[in-house]
Amino acid sequence: MSGNTETFNFQAEISQLMSLIVNAVYQNKEIFLRELISNASDALDKIRYQSLTDPSVLDSGKDLKITIVPDATNKVLVIRDSGIGMTKADLINNLGTIAKSGTKAFMEMVQETKDASMIGQFGVGFYSAYLVADEVEVISKHNDDEQYIWRSSAGQNFTVTRDTVNEPLGRGTEIRLHLKDDQTEYLEERRIKDIVKKHSEFISYPIHLVYQKEVEKEVPVEETEEADDEEKDENKAKIEEVDDEEEGKDKPKTKKVKENETVDEELNQTKPLWTRNPDSIQQDEYNAFYKSLTNDWEDPLAVKHFSVEGQLEFRSILFTPRRAPFDLFENKKKRNNIKLYVRRVFIMDDCEEIIPEWLNFVKGIVDSEDLPLNLSREVLQQNKILKVIRKNLVKKCIEMFNEIAEDKENFDKFYEAFSKNIKLGIHEDAQNRAKLAEFLRYYSTKSTDEPTSLKDYVTRMPEKQKYIYYITGESRQAVESSPFLEVLKRKGYEVLFLVDPIDEYAVQQLKDFEGKELKSVTKEGLELDDDEEEKKKFEEQKKELEPLCATVKEILGDKVEKVIVTDLISESPCVILTGQFGWSANMERIMRSQALRDSGGMSSYMASKRTLGLQPTHSIIRALKDKVTADKNDKTVRDLVNLMYESALLASGFTLDDPSQFSGRIYRMIKLGLSLDDEADAPAETDAPALEEVTESNMEEID
Repeated sequence: MSGNTETFNFQAEISQLMSLIVNAVYQNKEIFLRELISNASDALDKIRYQSLTDPSVLDSGKDLKITIVPDATNKVLVIRDSGIGMTKADLINNLGTIAKSGTKAFMEMVQETKDASMIGQFGVGFYSAYLVADEVEVISKHNDDEQYIWRSSAGQNFTVTRDTVNEPLGRGTEIRLHLKDDQTEYLEERRIKDIVKKHSEFISYPIHLVYQKEVEKEVPVEETEEADDEEKDENKAKIEEVDDEEEGKDKPKTKKVKENETVDEELNQTKPLWTRNPDSIQQDEYNAFYKSLTNDWEDPLAVKHFSVEGQLEFRSILFTPRRAPFDLFENKKKRNNIKLYVRRVFIMDDCEEIIPEWLNFVKGIVDSEDLPLNLSREVLQQNKILKVIRKNLVKKCIEMFNEIAEDKENFDKFYEAFSKNIKLGIHEDAQNRAKLAEFLRYYSTKSTDEPTSLKDYVTRMPEKQKYIYYITGESRQAVESSPFLEVLKRKGYEVLFLVDPIDEYAVQQLKDFEGKELKSVTKEGLELDDDEEEKKKFEEQKKELEPLCATVKEILGDKVEKVIVTDLISESPCVILTGQFGWSANMERIMRSQALRDSGGMSSYMASKRTLGLQPTHSIIRALKDKVTADKNDKTVRDLVNLMYESALLASGFTLDDPSQFSGRIYRMIKLGLSLDDEADAPAETDAPALEEVTESNMEEID
C-alpha cells in the first residue's frame, strides 16, 4: 500500500490557515459539522444535476443521502455522502494545492474576531474539521476514477493513496475525523442531533445518524442455565421472571439482558416548509413550524409565505406574533428574528442588513438561492442581493399588516402590541412612511370611545378645514382638558390626541397625510378660518392690549420670548405657545426625563421659545388691563402676572422651574380669601407643650 502513496506539500496559504485553526482557541467549534454536511449536500447537488442530462451517472448508487457514524471506541467521527465524489486530481487540487480566493480574507478576519463560524462563507469550510480532529482521512470515489484516500495531520503535507483496504463506496466521499482527546463530545448521539437540528435541519437530502444503542431484551432461560442459577449464591442478582396471568406456568421463563443495537435514524425529517407551494400547506402546519422556529407557545397572528423570482430568487415565510416580547426594544437584544439560509443551509440569525430595526418583532426565515456562501460580514453589508431581499421583506410585511387590518379584532391586538414599531417605522423609513401612516390609530375630540385612523379623520373634515390638527401630551386625560382645544371644539374641528412619547418623534417626520398637512395646536402660527369681520375685531383688540402685553413682558423678562394676543383660546385667560420649529411642551418634558440627557448644547438650543398668549375678552385680562392702566407699578400686578404665567405653564403641559415660589403665591391668595394677615402664621416662641398621655379614650376620639 505504501508503494502507492504519494506525498504532496500544502500551498503556503493553506498551511498557514491550518496552523491557525489547529493552534488558536475558538468557541463554537461545532460549526465543523455544518460545513462538512454543507459540502456533502453540494456534492449530492452536483450528481443530481448531472443525472438530469445523463441518468447513467446514478448507476453507481441511486440513494442520495448523508450518513453520520460516530465510533466511540476508536474516537472517530465518519461523515459519508453518496455525492459526485472526487478524482485523485480533485483531492490534490481541492484539498491541498490550490488555495481558495477567500483563504487570506478568512485568516485576517479570524485573527481579529477569534470566531471561526464564518469559515464556510470564505470557501474553506473543509479545514474546519481540524477544529476538532488532529488527523483527517478523506476516502472518495468518482465515477471516472478509482477510490483514493487523502490523509493529513495538518502539518506541511498530505498523502494520497489508492484505496485497497476499505470497502468500496460505489460513489461519493467518506470523511473520517480522528477526534482530539478533548473533543469526544461530538461522538455523543444527543450532541450530534442538536448540531444538525440547529444548522442543517433543512438540507434537502436525508441526514442519517447510525449509532449504537443499549437496549434491554427478554430472552428465554435455558434449562441448564436455570439449574445453575438456582445453585448460585443468594447475594447475586436473581433472574427476573415474567409471568403472564393467563398462560400461567406454561409460559417459558425469560430473563432481561442488555444488548447493543445499531440504530439508523433520519435527523432532518422536517422538510423545509418554505419550499412547498403555499396552496398545499394547512394553517396547522404553519403554526407548528412557527412554534418550532420561535419556541412561542401561541399560534402566530398572521403569516406571509412567498417566493421572489426573476433577477434573483429567494423564498420566505414571515410571521407576526400575537404579543410583543417584554424586551422588544432592549439595546443588547438581538436585532432581528429572521433566520438566513442559503440553499437550505443555515447561515445566521443576526444579519442586521436583512430587515430594518422597526420590524424587529417579525419572525421567519429567508432562503436565498443567489447569495454566495463565501460571504464575510463586511461583504454582507455591501451586498446588493441583500438590499433587494430587505426591500421585498419590508413590502411583504406591510402587505401582511394590511391583511391583519381587515379583521378589526386582530388589528386591535396587533396595534396594542406593535404600535410603537409602526411609529418607529414612520420615523425611520421615509420610503414607506405614507403606507405606515394608514395603520396609525388615535383617540380624538370626536372619537372618544375607540381610536380613529387618519383616513377616517380626513373623511370627517369640514370642507373649510385645511389641516389635520393634533395635540401631544403626557396622557389622554391631560390633553382632553387642554385650553388649546377650546376654540377648535367650538368651530367643530376634530383634534387627535397623541399621548405616546414616540408620537412626538413620528409626527416630526410625518408632515402630511393624503395632502393634508398635520398641525400642532400648541404651537404659534396656527391659522383658523375666521371671516373678515372677526379678523377686523381681533386686530382692534390686539391694538387695545398692546400696553398690557408690553407690561407683562417687562415683568416676566426672559421667561418668555414675547407676549401676544391670541384667538386660539376662548375660556382660559392665557396660554403658553411654543415656537413653530422648536420642541413642544411635551417634547421638552420627554427630553428632560432622558437619563443621559445633555443639559446644555442642543437641548438648550431646541428648548421651546415660549410665547404667552392673552385672550382679549377674558374678564381676568380686562381687569388686569384696567389695573395696569391705573398703576403699572402696582405690586399686586407683578404678583398676579407671575401667578397667571405659572398657571398657564401648567395648563399648557410645561413643568415649573420653581414650584415652591408658585405654591407660596397660591397660599397668599388663600389667606386673602380667608381674610388672614401674613403675620398670623409667624412661628410662636413659646415652648412646645408636653405630649398628652395616650389613653384608651384618646384613641377612641381619634377613631
